Amino acid sequence: MEFDVAQAREIEITVTGRRSGREITHAVWFVQEGDNLDLLPVYGSSTQWFRNVLENPTIRISAEGAQVTAQARPITDPGGVRDVEQKFRAKYGDTNVERYYPKREVAVEVSLA
Repeated sequence: MEFDVAQAREIEITVTGRRSGREITHAVWFVQEGDNLDLLPVYGSSTQWFRNVLENPTIRISAEGAQVTAQARPITDPGGVRDVEQKFRAKYGDTNVERYYPKREVAVEVSLA
């Protein structure tokens, strides 16, 4: 699938509310590696869009005029979360990750393939 937004600073994700059933859209930071996008929820497992993904893993991603619907996979393994955190630090800088991501115990992988 041709969805390359690696140079963008943020994307919009749309998830389905676990209680309301309504579509909810958020702007988020991300890292793209090949056919995968990695997301780091700002408040970890307390982040509402992350909790929604646990109930319904279908996620729509929009950026740079492109849009794709894919399945999100939660990452809860500490090693996997650290890998995503390191990618975020490389893209956005240590200071921004420390400032904007106070709780880093989960992440999300979205396969675009």
